[in-house]
Parts: sequence; C-alpha cells; structure tokens
Amino acid sequence: MKKRNLGVRIAMIFASILLFAIGAAILAKPTINRIEQEADAEEAVDIFLRENNYERVPRQEISDTTPVIIRKKETMPEETPYPELLAAMKQYNAEIYANRQAGLSDPWAYTSSVFDLAEYGLDSETVGVLTIPAMDYEEPVYLGATADHLARGAAQLSISSMPIGGVNTNCVLAGHRGWQGALHFRHIELLEIGDTVILTNPWNVLEYKVTEIKVIQPWQPEELLIHEGRDLLTLITCHPYGSGGKYRYVVVCDRITKED
Repeated sequence: MKKRNLGVRIAMIFASILLFAIGAAILAKPTINRIEQEADAEEAVDIFLRENNYERVPRQEISDTTPVIIRKKETMPEETPYPELLAAMKQYNAEIYANRQAGLSDPWAYTSSVFDLAEYGLDSETVGVLTIPAMDYEEPVYLGATADHLARGAAQLSISSMPIGGVNTNCVLAGHRGWQGALHFRHIELLEIGDTVILTNPWNVLEYKVTEIKVIQPWQPEELLIHEGRDLLTLITCHPYGSGGKYRYVVVCDRITKED
C-alpha cells in the first residue's frame, strides 16, 4: 500500500511539473515571439541600410531634430540608385493626386503592393526604414498593407503616396497596435505634437514633425487624403489598444527638410 501511495505521489509530482512547464511555455510565448520579430526587423533594417550606403549616428551626437540615420557621403554613388523605380513612384504619386485618390474607402482595404520591387533590382521587399525616437521605434517599411507586411513592420497603404516625399503627397503607413507579442505601433500615444518622425528610403532621409493627432472612424478615409501643397507622412493604427480596430488612431506629420 505504501509503495502504491508513493507511486501516486510521484505521478502527481510529475504531472504538476508538466503542467507548470506547459503554463510557463504559454506565458513565455508572447515574449519569445517579440524577441524573434524584433530580431527579424532589426536584421531587415540593417540589410537595407548597408545595401543603400547608410550609417547610424550615435544619439548623443545629434540634436532632437536631426535624423538618426544618415547616408555615408564618402560612399555615395554618383548615379541615382534604382532610377526606374524612383521615376515610377513619382509618376504614381502624381496620378493619385490628379485623380483625387479615386475610389478611396476603408484604409485597410488597400493591401496589395503597387510595385514588384524585384523587377526594379531590389533584392528584398524592404523599401525603407521608419524611425520614431519618441517611441524608441525602428522598423522596416513595406509596400502594401498585407498581413505578412504588417506582421514584420510598417506598411504603406497602396492608395496613398509612395514613401519618397514631395509636394502634394501623403504617404500613409499602417502598423499593428501590437501583434503576437511584438510591439509595432503599440505605444503610438507617446507621440506628441512637435516630435520627429524619420523615413529613410533608398534615395534620401526624410524628416517630419508631428503636427496633428486624431481618432477617426474606419469609414473616414477622407482624413487620409493628400493635401495640396503639403508633404505629409501619416501613421495609422487601431484604437484603442485591444479593441480589435473599433477606431483608427492617426498621427499626421509634415516634412521639415526641404525637397531636394
């Protein structure tokens, strides 16, 4: 009888250990996902910067209004990189401005990428880097707000302007309000009027300043339109956190640096 009781106690101990291990694994999964996704995003950013001749500047060496990423002047190519892609993006921006972004509806409807970057000589889907010092945020930028792109970083809504800047443009970048442990735009409410937002593309470092913050309904896409004479970058995510997308939290940024 004692041996049987001992066996039962041992079995119960092993069962408890197993249940504890399973519970710990479940609790740790979001953290593991976050670490993996942050590592993937960091790698994508590093590859983009390296392939496009950018370097980082230590934060202590710059002011609050200076981009934290700059191009290595001594290694700048004499010719414009990917000239066909740049020309096609400029044409696209001009066309959607001219037709007043015809057919614009719910922002989340525009998931497909307008351009296949591989056709223009880019080895990856990363078209830029979004840097937000106030959020300690830095992630790759993709064209088209597909589920895959949103899981990996910030994604441009295909009915909005391409991420190259310019007068009469408004590049709208969507991001998850946290996704499977990764933060993404989770802390977007840390942004305040006057904060700096930086968009780095293969051709330039574009510096913007937050000028407006608002909450809109999903069926108010007119709030994301291009404004004549302005060079805008707009960040959009679900609001409030954990609501499943009841509203949209929108941060509008005007460009500080002048068009080259």
